[in-house]
Amino acid sequence: MKTDLTSRLANGQATRVDLRSDTVTQPTPGMRQAMAQAQVGDDVFAGDPSVNALQEKIADMLGFEAALYMPTGTQSNLCGILSHCQRGDEYIVGQMAHCYRWEGGGAAVFGSVQPQPLTQQDDGSLALADIEAAIKPDDAHFARTRMLALENTWGGKVLPHDYLLAFSAFAKSKGLARHLDGARLFNAAVSQAASLGTSPQTEARRIAQCFDSVSVCFSKGLGAPMGSALCGSRAFIQTAHRWRKMAGGGLRQAGFMAAAASYALDHHIERLGQDHALMQHLAAGLSGIEGLDVQAPQTNILFVDLSGKARDQSAALIAHLKQAGIDITGLYRLRFVTHLDVDKAGIERTIQAVREFFKA
Repeated sequence: MKTDLTSRLANGQATRVDLRSDTVTQPTPGMRQAMAQAQVGDDVFAGDPSVNALQEKIADMLGFEAALYMPTGTQSNLCGILSHCQRGDEYIVGQMAHCYRWEGGGAAVFGSVQPQPLTQQDDGSLALADIEAAIKPDDAHFARTRMLALENTWGGKVLPHDYLLAFSAFAKSKGLARHLDGARLFNAAVSQAASLGTSPQTEARRIAQCFDSVSVCFSKGLGAPMGSALCGSRAFIQTAHRWRKMAGGGLRQAGFMAAAASYALDHHIERLGQDHALMQHLAAGLSGIEGLDVQAPQTNILFVDLSGKARDQSAALIAHLKQAGIDITGLYRLRFVTHLDVDKAGIERTIQAVREFFKA
């Protein structure tokens, strides 16, 4: 069976199941049509109508005065931090937050802004007592604490809304800016809406309004080929626009990509619930396998740890799945991610392949 599957994969007769990330999605036919029909102009001159429309749409959706289209989420977070902070300032952030750990130290390298990482709680939050203890006195010996940063979702986990409200009030009481890395904001919103019986759009706005600025990604679960948006006040976005130019983010006829993002906002938000449901199915199928510790997923990301005799078998399991036409990552833990190019059949194949590995 394995030999037959390998042969069919090589001949293009079987489809690979790519669970490495929700960034691997291909544009849907409807999205491709929207891209082909997009009106474009030179965005450096603010003359691209599709970019302008996208910026207005996402700002209005999340309740901000303005937004700025960026090539990547890394650049969006970078410009957000540098717009809140000056040289010699610092921002408080989670030790495992993307904008601290996984973005090359950009704020420190390009802006001389010092990160102050704190250990996150299991749900991705920062304990308010830990934040308060980390805020520096107004003294020449210290960097000036200017900003707090959170991530939602974090590792697929949704930050509790009661916590966001408390965090927001705390930050305001300390005079600190609040930035959200909302790369998967709409996954959080869809999950929250499902539990509250509201709409994802309502929940996305409620989450976003706990912050002064929000970076939201279009190229993950929403399925666009590229791009993120930074949202905030009009004055803040003007500052971010200057930073984007210095960071090489000025784009010309970007409307083709912006049209894809707009299409995603119109058609791909609610369907994120399908990704969450598939991930629940995958987690249930992997649970109970001896040697696997499966973390209960909340959205579209699942982390799995190997234990006991299987503790050192991560590389072998990844190789086994790859031979079976299934791709996952294992940078520090095994990670599975569902998205619009994964279906139930692919999840069933994955469960079967993992079970075969542990039977061998």
